[in-house]
Amino acid sequence: MQEGLSEEQVAAVHDYAASPLFNRREKLALTYAERITRSDQDADGALFAQLEAQFPPAALVELTATIAFENFRSKFNHALLVESNGFCLLKKGRV
Repeated sequence: MQEGLSEEQVAAVHDYAASPLFNRREKLALTYAERITRSDQDADGALFAQLEAQFPPAALVELTATIAFENFRSKFNHALLVESNGFCLLKKGRV
């Protein structure tokens, strides 16, 4: 929320694709994050072309690094049995 997300957006992030609370660029970034986070998905050429059209190269590198770092932290904390602080409540069936 320090970066400008509202509480409503945080609560709706589980259904960002259908939510009117996120603009096209935000939905694209969230789709990218989801695709590179899930092992059964990937960022294909079509998605990457959309990303390149919306984000300058430096911003795309920063977005990718941020997603990768958050994935690292998630795996690191899980391996060391660090429990969630409860900030982001996930719906059942979502990883």
